[in-house]
Amino acid sequence: MRYRAITAALAAVAVTALSVSACKSSKDAGGGGSTQGGGNGGSKTLVVSSDLPAQGASHDETQSIINAINVYLDQVHHKAGKYTIELKNYDDSTAAKGAWDEAVCASNAQLHVANANEVAVMGTYNSGCAKIEVPVLNAADMLMVSHGNTNPGLTKTWDPGEPAKYYPSGKRNYARVITTDDYQGAAAAQFAAQDLKVKRCAVLNDNQTYGQGVAQAFITEAKKQGITILGNTAFDAKQPSYTAIFQKIKSQNPDCIYLGAIYDNNGGQVVKDKFSVLGDNTKVKMMGPDGYTGYPSTLDKQPEAQGMYMSFAGLSTEQLVKGGGAAAALITAYKAKYGKNPDTNYALYGVSAVQVILAAIAKSDGTRESVTSQVFSGAGIDIPADQSVLGKEVKIDTQTGDTNNKDISILLMKNNQETFFKAQPVQ
Repeated sequence: MRYRAITAALAAVAVTALSVSACKSSKDAGGGGSTQGGGNGGSKTLVVSSDLPAQGASHDETQSIINAINVYLDQVHHKAGKYTIELKNYDDSTAAKGAWDEAVCASNAQLHVANANEVAVMGTYNSGCAKIEVPVLNAADMLMVSHGNTNPGLTKTWDPGEPAKYYPSGKRNYARVITTDDYQGAAAAQFAAQDLKVKRCAVLNDNQTYGQGVAQAFITEAKKQGITILGNTAFDAKQPSYTAIFQKIKSQNPDCIYLGAIYDNNGGQVVKDKFSVLGDNTKVKMMGPDGYTGYPSTLDKQPEAQGMYMSFAGLSTEQLVKGGGAAAALITAYKAKYGKNPDTNYALYGVSAVQVILAAIAKSDGTRESVTSQVFSGAGIDIPADQSVLGKEVKIDTQTGDTNNKDISILLMKNNQETFFKAQPVQ
C-alpha cells in the first residue's frame, strides 16, 4: 500500500516539470514522430505511440512488440481511415533500474500530452506505470489502450479509491485488450489445486502494484480450492539473496511456491534460491503469473526454471496462429522480416491494442477528444473476428474499458522455452 502512495506522489510532482532523463528515455526506438501537427485536428498525419520498458530484462519482449506493431502498420499501409499513422516509441525504463521507473513514467505522460501530433498511447506494460500515466492523459482527454496491464483497479473496484482516482475528468480514457488479475490469479489457483493437486502453497510478492494484486487474487481463490496458504511474503528486489526466505518456507513443508512478481525484479535470483533450498520444480511446484513470461534470453535458459508453470492472461501466440486468419498472416510476415517468431506472447496483444486505436481514429475527426470518445460512447469499438489478430471478436466495454475476452493460458518451461500447456478457463 505504501508503494501506491509513493507512485501517486511522484505523478503529482512530475506533472509540473519535465526531466532531461525522461527526454532521453523517450527517444524513438523504432518509429518516427510526425511534426506536421494534427493531435488537435486539421492534419492527415497522426502519431500513435508505444510506452514500454526497453531496458533490462524486458528489452527482448518490448522489441518484439514494437516489431509486430510495425509489421501490422505496414500491412494496413500506415492508414486509419483518412489518416496516415506514424509510430513513436517511448521507453519507460532506466538502465540503472533495469525495469520500468516511476519517475520516467510520470515524465513520459507529460511528453505524450505535449506532443500535439499524438492522439493515443499503446501501453503501458506495467500496471504501476499505467496508474501514474492514466490520470495525466485523462486530463488531456487522451486515449491509452494497454496490451499488458492486468491489475483490476485500473478499470474496476479493487483497492480503495479505484478506479475513480485515475479519471479526474470523470470520463474514461483507458482501455485494455487483455483480461485482469482477478481472473488470472483465480485461474492459476484452480490449476494448482485441480491439475497439480498441491495442498500447501507459500506466496511471495515483489511489493509492487501488479505483484501484490495478482498474489492476492491467487490467495483468495486458493483458499476456496482448499489450498493452505503458508504466508504472503514481500521481498526486496535489491537483495542479493533470498535463501533466508526459502529456509523459513521449507520449515513449513510446502508443495507449492507462487511468485506474485515481475521477472525484472531480481526474478532470476528468486528462482535460483528457490531451487537451492527447496529443490527442482518436480519436488516443490513453482508457479508465476504473466510477469514471468517473455524472457527468452534469461529466465528461459535458467536450469532452475525448468518445470515452472506460468499463467498468461490471454492465449499464446502458438494457439492464436493455429487459428489461422489475421494472426497467422501477421506472424508469417513477422518471421519473413525478422527471421523468427516474436519473443513474447504479448506481441499479438500489442497489435490488438493498436487495432482498437486505429479503429477509433478511423471513426474520429482526428482530435484526441474525438478519438477517445469513439471508444467510450455510442457503439464503441468492436474488432470483428475475421480482422482481429486474436482470432476472435474484440469488443471494448464503453463503461469500463475492459475487453470481452477472458482467456487464460497455462505455460510450462520446458527445454529452455515457454511451451503452451493448456487453456485454463476461470470457473
